[in-house]
Amino acid sequence: MTELRKERALVTGGCRGMGFLIASALAERGAEVVLWDLDERELAKAASRIGPRASFAVVDVADRAAVLAAAAALGPVHVLVNNAGVVAGKPLLDLTPEDIERTFRINTLAHFWTLQAFLPAMIARDAGHVVSMASAAGICAVPRLADYSASKAAAIALDESLRLELRQAQSHVRTTVVCPFFVDTGMFAGAKTRWPLLLPILRPDDVAARVVRAIVEDRSRVIMPWTVVITFLARLLPVAWFDAIASFLGVTVSMDEFVGHAGAPSKAARPVLPQDVGHPRRA
Repeated sequence: MTELRKERALVTGGCRGMGFLIASALAERGAEVVLWDLDERELAKAASRIGPRASFAVVDVADRAAVLAAAAALGPVHVLVNNAGVVAGKPLLDLTPEDIERTFRINTLAHFWTLQAFLPAMIARDAGHVVSMASAAGICAVPRLADYSASKAAAIALDESLRLELRQAQSHVRTTVVCPFFVDTGMFAGAKTRWPLLLPILRPDDVAARVVRAIVEDRSRVIMPWTVVITFLARLLPVAWFDAIASFLGVTVSMDEFVGHAGAPSKAARPVLPQDVGHPRRA
């Protein structure tokens, strides 16, 4: 069991969506939560909504130097939730080099930078928990999500390798990889499902609750809904059969009407300033 009361938990991408909900649920369990994101105003609002157990810092997790500087200012954490993520939602040939690089910098490489920053202290204390927010799209790739699916598959492989390394070292540091189907946070607005009873669009609160329960109970993997597990078995079938199953389930057309965050333009990331990477600020 992972004890959360009075422990420090860091959540990347914490000012909205799944990051905010996970941070809120951790705070309700008694954890001191730190939110990292790019939007200082939204961070302040999020920390204020969570309450006195929340603080924040403006950090671009895609920037290794910024992560290391912010981690040095923050100090050790007991729980690390690598949640920050982006999605372009374009066909492969419509992706720009910038789209692809941004997806991997945030969805994959940022996990490496935070792990290298915080894992040594966890190992030294022989305690801690790392959560990797991946996706069902990393298990079963989806059209118009080539970069996203690949980045999440890499996050799944990173978690697996780390878990085995920690086991080999007989460490008590635990890991959890989370692979949900589409979650109704706005990030995948327009994505659809053909069979809502089999593959429902997930409620964010339900996913956050499962993530926190997995931390407390030291569960290594969270897959939502349970039907996604069938994908592992389906991969034993001939490729043509696998593709036919994906088509029948509607996976191949699930992103056809994708619009993302209501078509709103993304906010440009501003540089991380020295004052941003000091001690986390209270709301």
